[in-house]
Amino acid sequence: MIYAISDLHISLKGDKPMNIFGSSWDNYLQEIKADWLSKVSYDDIVLLCGDLSWAKDLDEAIFDMSFFTSLPGRKIIIKGNHEYWWTSYSKVKLALPENVFAIQNNALSMENYVFCGTRGWDIPIEETTDDNKKIYNRELLRLEMSLKEGTQIKKENQEIILMTHYPPYSEGYKPSAFTDIIEKYGVKKVVYGHIHSKKSPHKKYFILNGVEYFLTSCDIVDNQLIKISD
Repeated sequence: MIYAISDLHISLKGDKPMNIFGSSWDNYLQEIKADWLSKVSYDDIVLLCGDLSWAKDLDEAIFDMSFFTSLPGRKIIIKGNHEYWWTSYSKVKLALPENVFAIQNNALSMENYVFCGTRGWDIPIEETTDDNKKIYNRELLRLEMSLKEGTQIKKENQEIILMTHYPPYSEGYKPSAFTDIIEKYGVKKVVYGHIHSKKSPHKKYFILNGVEYFLTSCDIVDNQLIKISD
C-alpha cells in the first residue's frame, strides 16, 4: 500500500505549537500516530510532501522527524516552503534513517513505482512579482529534471507518482505549465500539500486530464493518512 500525509509542522520541543492556529490542531500528532499504526505495515510506503518540521537546523529536524521515522513503513520526503533546515540534499540524505528516503528534483525506484518530486511554487497570476516568477520557472526546470530521471529509470511495469509541495494546477483546477509537464511525462498520480484552510476552494481529490490529484495536508484530511495506491 502507498499512503500519504503532509504538512505535519512538527515541533517536538514545543517552540511552535500548531494549536495557535485553531482547535483542529489539538493533539493532532497523536491522532496521526493512531491512524498510522492502524493502517501502515512494515512494507508499506508513506509519502510526506513537505513542511515536516519547524526546525532551523538539520539535527533538530531529525529529532522532530523521529515522530514518524519510528513508525512502520518506508517513508519518502520532499522539501516544503518551511524546510529551513533543508540546506543540502546530500546532507539530508546522509542524516536520514535507513527507512526514510529524500527526493529533491530526482527520482527513486521502489517496487512497482518510480517516485519523483520537487517543491513547486505558486502558479503566477497577474500580480505575481518578477522574483516569484523566477522561482516558479526554476521549479518548472526542476520538475522536468525529476521526471526525466524518472522516465530513464522506469521499468515497463512501473508507474510514476509525483510528489510536490505546492498545488501544481492553476486557480479553478485549470491547467498550468506544471500540469503540462506532468501530462507530458505520463504521470497518473500527483500528491501535494501546502493548503491549510478547509474553507479554501481546493478539493481533497480530483482528476484533471486523466491525472489524479491528492491533497494531503494533515488538517485538511482530518489527520488521517490517505491511500494513494494498492
